[in-house]
Amino acid sequence: MSAFSIPLSGLAAASSALNLIANNLANLNTDGYKDQTLSFASIFNAAQGTSGNGDPIQVGDGTQVAGTTSNFTDGTINSTGISSNMALQGNGFFVVEGNGQTNYTRSGNFTVNSSGQLCTAQGELVMGYPATNGVVSTTSALTPITVSQAGVIPASATTSFQMNTNLDASAKVGDTFSTPVTAYDSLGESHALSITYTKTAANSWGYSVTLPAADTGGTGAATQLASGTMSFDSSGVLTSPTGSVSGISVTGLADGAAPMTLSWALADSAGNPLITQQSTDSATSNPTQNGYAAGTLSGYSVLSNGTVQGQFSNSQTMAIGQIAVASFANNQGLTAVQNNDYQASFASGAAVIGQATVAGDGTITGGSVEGSNVNLAKEFSNMIVAQQGYQASAKVLSTFNTVSQALLQVIT
Repeated sequence: MSAFSIPLSGLAAASSALNLIANNLANLNTDGYKDQTLSFASIFNAAQGTSGNGDPIQVGDGTQVAGTTSNFTDGTINSTGISSNMALQGNGFFVVEGNGQTNYTRSGNFTVNSSGQLCTAQGELVMGYPATNGVVSTTSALTPITVSQAGVIPASATTSFQMNTNLDASAKVGDTFSTPVTAYDSLGESHALSITYTKTAANSWGYSVTLPAADTGGTGAATQLASGTMSFDSSGVLTSPTGSVSGISVTGLADGAAPMTLSWALADSAGNPLITQQSTDSATSNPTQNGYAAGTLSGYSVLSNGTVQGQFSNSQTMAIGQIAVASFANNQGLTAVQNNDYQASFASGAAVIGQATVAGDGTITGGSVEGSNVNLAKEFSNMIVAQQGYQASAKVLSTFNTVSQALLQVIT
């Protein structure tokens, strides 16, 4: 009987469904795994004539697997505390390369290889945009992201400094107050500048900026770099000079560093004076300057836009790269391959490479991984349905066999 093919197709379809469910359950704890479901279609060969009213007589010939659908909704973010791990939420895939093949993955359980490059557990390199001196170039070709501990950030000479200082309005003429300020030269050597205030009259203070003589290869008294007079109104607000003291020149440094030209900011970004005169003890707080010594990479973290932010031993931070994110016109058209990777196909369209949080791409959470989005309760429910379908097809097959045996007995 040709009808045996119908329940056999049902058995094959139910078996495929069970296999897919088993695969989903097996990957319940696979980072970045996306749940899959099967869709089925009927098999129909030809109509068997028409009925009395002209309607076609159509009897199907079974079922077949029509397609596989992946559920690309986000999995749960699981914090790992490992800097190289990252979880992508929303649209997009990480770009990885290995053996000359570009793949795409949602599994962000990356590690670092012997060359200091981010890679997958299988050794595929994580691709992204390079950075030069802390500036990411998103127009450059993708390169492996390197987080080598051998990274160095060069020294940067101080060009400006500021601090909050109050000068005691009740001080006597001739009283002095000094405060130190650290500055770095082009070689990263620190220098202890000293700012000395001397009260010259009511609401008037002289100031001088000095550098130890040894810093310029000399001996004896400190080298004076700048001097002048500060005037305050009756409310203790600085009236002169305003803005900044510029052109503070440092030359002939003993370590051979380049000459320095410093600017002393006397007001904050909103124009509020940083130097005041009130009847309380003279004091200085919050000294800041924009130079720093050379530093080595001591750690890194991944920002929400995929920027890999390096932390250096000199307390500076600098971008050392940016993780690339790929998106596709049709995620369902991607071809699944080994190790939870995907490859582009004609159906998916070419990868559009971009950055997280830009043009609809998702966000990245550093120090975390995206878990599987398999729903255990849903899979068990689907398994029961598939099992019942298998049993029903098996029962039909058994019935056909019984009918066939009865027919054979009639013939014999």
